[in-house]
Amino acid sequence: MAYIKLNQENLYYNINQLALKTGNIEKIAAVLKDNAYGHGLEEMAKLVSSYGIKRAVVVNVKEAYKIKELFDSILILNANPIVAPNFSFAITEIAQLKKLTKGVKVELKVDTGMHRNGISLSQLPRALEIIKEKNINLKAIFTHFKSADIFSSELAWQMQNWDDVKKIATFAGFKDIEFHSQNSAALLRSNSFDDDYARVGIAMYGYNELPDIYDKIELKPVVSLWAKRVSTRLLKKGQRVGYGGNFRAKKDMIVSTYDLGYGDGWFRGDANKPYITPEGLPILGTVSMDFISLESTKDELCIFNNAQDAARHFNTISYEITTKLSPNLKREIV
Repeated sequence: MAYIKLNQENLYYNINQLALKTGNIEKIAAVLKDNAYGHGLEEMAKLVSSYGIKRAVVVNVKEAYKIKELFDSILILNANPIVAPNFSFAITEIAQLKKLTKGVKVELKVDTGMHRNGISLSQLPRALEIIKEKNINLKAIFTHFKSADIFSSELAWQMQNWDDVKKIATFAGFKDIEFHSQNSAALLRSNSFDDDYARVGIAMYGYNELPDIYDKIELKPVVSLWAKRVSTRLLKKGQRVGYGGNFRAKKDMIVSTYDLGYGDGWFRGDANKPYITPEGLPILGTVSMDFISLESTKDELCIFNNAQDAARHFNTISYEITTKLSPNLKREIV
């Protein structure tokens, strides 16, 4: 069946580039949520752990349990907190603080301007009071930047708010906690890094999403998607392929069916504007749930080796291309 290749050398190259920004590899937290952005949670966790990364970020407890032996610390972004030695849980509103079980480790998220979730700046002093009153185990305070990958001044004012967060926490007496704010885009833009660590997702997987106006660090894609040949036939001039017959042969041609479709997380797209593979082969007609057709007799074909290129075709972002990939696809480390 269709499968995924994970390029270990490219992954480690990317981590090295990011470590030049943070100062060392121990200040990198690998964001492995949502099946490691589609790359494969357990595969990527083993690779980054073996390279020296000691921190991970996931979305739920199920993901955390799968990789708990590999990391010193795992931040869980969206789950009911439980007591576990190396788990900490994101807290995004004051009501959560009042319900915590004794012994749970938490990381307080502060809304510095994204307005998606997090304690507001005005609520922060009260939240810190509750943490003291209840003797809550506060491991860290963090935030998330909404526009780091956009050419605007919004990152600057949000970082100013982040500086205020640090001052408020320090004034309240919290001196032995960690602070982290920078995602991939913010880190790639950064000329001075002074947080305890950065949460690195898309950049680790090989994509620099910054506009060209910024000095861009070259990164190398980790994932490529491959499909295997199922059958081959002669398509005569005038014959049509697939559902709706949206491709009509203009000449006699040899066409093969490959084992990839939207059931595997590939986009159905628009048959009138076909996706073209890295080898220059257009997908012929409508993508099926399990199959695509191309003018080739090769036993296997690379469908994409750079999610940014595929994203441009489908008018989306690299994140969506990779996270849609089915967890059922075999992942092969090369």
